[in-house]
Amino acid sequence: MVDVRRVKLPGVGVLHTFVTDDGGKVGVIAHRSGHNDLITFSDNEDGADVTKVSLRLSEDEAHTLAELLGGTQITESLTALDQIPGLSIDWFSVDYDDYIAGQPLGSPADRGMVGLTVVAVVRGESANPAPSPDFKVFPGDTLVVAGSPEKVAKAFNFFRSGQLPVRSVVDAPPGG
Repeated sequence: MVDVRRVKLPGVGVLHTFVTDDGGKVGVIAHRSGHNDLITFSDNEDGADVTKVSLRLSEDEAHTLAELLGGTQITESLTALDQIPGLSIDWFSVDYDDYIAGQPLGSPADRGMVGLTVVAVVRGESANPAPSPDFKVFPGDTLVVAGSPEKVAKAFNFFRSGQLPVRSVVDAPPGG
């Protein structure tokens, strides 16, 4: 099995990389905006003779490349869900300095995020679907979250900082 490294790029997205059998390096930067960068590079230890290639792929081009490389039916199913207007499915990688690290997951609704669901927590090679509110989150876990794009962004901010945006009077429902 290929060892894929995943690195969060704050404000950008996620970088996935792996080393090929012949020593080349392949990476995909999945930008939060939806586009992807495919990068390949190989380098000698002394830094000489470095070869790099970078391609910006639209969402449609990335899906086409995945299909050409043998995309699975699961990937196709998730892609179909991603195209439902108003629904965002995203992954949050938990780092040591994130607020949620070491904390129970809690209930998004109890934190003012009604309509947001933590679909699963991926830990190592196993998934924990529909985790309970007392499920403890650890650094290295990946939270799979579904909801409106705004609520997913709000949840990611909470997972990082423990802070929820303060609702203004304009945002407040009538009579409350």
